[in-house]
Amino acid sequence: MSSVKPRGKVPKKASIDEVIEIKTLIRHPMHSGRMKDKDGKIIPRQIINAFKVEFEGKEIFSMKLEPSISTNPYIAFPYKAKKSGTFNFEWTDDNGTKYTMKRKMKVS
Repeated sequence: MSSVKPRGKVPKKASIDEVIEIKTLIRHPMHSGRMKDKDGKIIPRQIINAFKVEFEGKEIFSMKLEPSISTNPYIAFPYKAKKSGTFNFEWTDDNGTKYTMKRKMKVS
């Protein structure tokens, strides 16, 4: 699926103890397994079913996604900045394919 593209927004700078908002979007068709193609054949289920975020190797956010989630799922969550480091984002689909992205933040 070459059209799958993860995107994310993390502030480049934050103050200690500042609550920031992390925003992500992944371009993915999220086929539920209930739709048919132009020939009337069922399109097999193919969704992003898991999402997790690690900061400096420690998991800070995770969630499971179900077939009813929309195409191109948008996920946003707060995070309290304590130190500088790198966020690692990972989305996993039904085939086990993992889509990753990294974002850095400096805390002062």
